[in-house]
Amino acid sequence: MGVPGWVWGITIAFIAALLIFDYVFHVRVAHTPTLREAAVWSSIYVGIAVLFGVAVWIFGGGNMGEEYFAGYITEKALSVDNLFVFLIIMASFKVPRADQQKVLLFGIVFALIARTGFILLGKAIIEQFAWAFYAFGLILLLTAGNMLKKESSDEEEQVDNFVIRIARKIFHTSDRYDGDKLFTVENGKKVMTPMLLVMIAIGGTDILFALDSIPAIYGLTTNVFIVFTATAFSLMGLRQLYFLLDGLLDRLIYLSYGLAVILAFIGVKLILHALHENNLPFINDGQPVPVVEITTRLSLTVIVGVLLVTVLASLLSPKGKAQTAIHNSRRLARNYLDLDYETDPEMRERTYQRMVSYEAFLRSMSPEVREPAHRDQELTELLEKAHAEHARVTRG
Repeated sequence: MGVPGWVWGITIAFIAALLIFDYVFHVRVAHTPTLREAAVWSSIYVGIAVLFGVAVWIFGGGNMGEEYFAGYITEKALSVDNLFVFLIIMASFKVPRADQQKVLLFGIVFALIARTGFILLGKAIIEQFAWAFYAFGLILLLTAGNMLKKESSDEEEQVDNFVIRIARKIFHTSDRYDGDKLFTVENGKKVMTPMLLVMIAIGGTDILFALDSIPAIYGLTTNVFIVFTATAFSLMGLRQLYFLLDGLLDRLIYLSYGLAVILAFIGVKLILHALHENNLPFINDGQPVPVVEITTRLSLTVIVGVLLVTVLASLLSPKGKAQTAIHNSRRLARNYLDLDYETDPEMRERTYQRMVSYEAFLRSMSPEVREPAHRDQELTELLEKAHAEHARVTRG
């Protein structure tokens, strides 16, 4: 179904207006969003995406609606997985808590621009080359395999990527932040702050994310309007979701497995479709292969089902709960000890109390589950330093 130009125009203007609103009313003045603020606005953006999907279903038909929701849910799940890497980047560069919103909004805008380019490129490739579905399917299968074997250490190494090393060589860089400024003056010279390097890192990873997210959604629909809107609305609200899920992300220990299953499923769907439309001479003499094609409705059912099982298994797993408590205790202790991370005394006290609550939670767990925390000498020392610092601040 073709989408009129005026619908495209209104949709793009609406998305741009949401981004501008986000910047003017939430990001321009640096602050740390409360849990309530993050929850409310995250819900609003999800609600907008759902309402848009309902409108697509009503005016575009059931099949178009199913394609939108399948694409939106898949892209949203991949976006949540991307937040793990954003957490690593933020921690690596020690971005002050109040300034993280600007970095995230930049990442969203950059991702939207970059993925729009990939969407148009993907559509051109599909229209010109019939074998593109084979290629997209193989890309997703390889990505699924890599998700199953990736380690967090690999992600940490990706932070110091080629682009950042080049930027550090070309420009003078400062080791300290100056609010949310991209450049500052040191010793009479204009230098780049770490804030700009963080944005470069976020932008670089966004390009890498597009390499699996775009083939994934083209495996569900070839309608460019659906691909664009599902991708765009999955990115909207990602900033709020980051702060809402902060502390919960590491508890989703099986998310990467669920996403691997989804990407592999879509990869198989793409290859089956390619076989059904085959014209490559070395496959079945250039004739279509009679294979079963996977419907959009079945795809939507599988995607939702896998995500539900993955999330529930992660949240109910004692291992997941312990891992979350250990990781967050370490992170919160570091944040509390870093005086530049959070300058608001009330928010800093809240950070300390959250750390204490995770410590108490660990102590309440069975000995075999909390054993890794007892063996972690670095964690023990960090917690002792945080308690000593809190006692000093309380006395003073």
